[in-house]
Amino acid sequence: MKIDVSRERSPARYEQVKIYITERIQDGEWKEGQKLPSESELVELLGVSRMTVHRALRELMTEGIVVRAQGVGTFVSRPAPKADLLELHDIADDILSSGHVHTAQVITLEAIRADIDLAFSFDMRPGSKLFHSVIVHFEDDIPLQVEERFVSPAFAPEYLQQDFTLTHPHRHLYHISGPDEIEHIVFAVAPTQELQSLLDIPPHAPCLQLVRRTWVKGRVVMKGIFTYPGSRYSLGGRRKSSSDDF
Repeated sequence: MKIDVSRERSPARYEQVKIYITERIQDGEWKEGQKLPSESELVELLGVSRMTVHRALRELMTEGIVVRAQGVGTFVSRPAPKADLLELHDIADDILSSGHVHTAQVITLEAIRADIDLAFSFDMRPGSKLFHSVIVHFEDDIPLQVEERFVSPAFAPEYLQQDFTLTHPHRHLYHISGPDEIEHIVFAVAPTQELQSLLDIPPHAPCLQLVRRTWVKGRVVMKGIFTYPGSRYSLGGRRKSSSDDF
């Protein structure tokens, strides 16, 4: 049955499409993780243009109501997994523990020379050797995290020989030695074009970025930059307070 949304009272047709979709999600007709009708099906069903449907879906994705997987379709969002800032977690374990399927795609795995910023982060001379990796982690084929790491070769000499689609950097590094000290800094960032492509998100979708440095025996051994779509992930933590808190 074709529904003429133009007869509904609403400021704009794309808003009507958003209302149509969100009402069915709220009513439980479309459940968490369920695939929505395709853009073509929504165009036919609602009697609006493809551009109108595309804008509605794009805004719903930015608001965290739906997620889109390129070449797969649009799905009702699940509750965003939550990472604890006070502990080190493997993203694969987080995904698997929530009952979903984890896969990883290695984008970059190489040796580089430290620029001035990296040299400062590692307390080393510019031009010193570092290992560099970029990996995209997926939950049920939907990209959830871009993990970029810079690793000291002295700490993890076999880092470049690992197959990070099977084992994960967190596990490999932790197997060598657990960190003595950890630094976390969280940013809200706009995605670069590369992040938009890797995470399959629109240009203005907000992202969370966690920058982590770890020390072993007084030396920085790893700097990681972990970027998440804000609509698909959350960061937080809880611990006992001390007199130095607040």
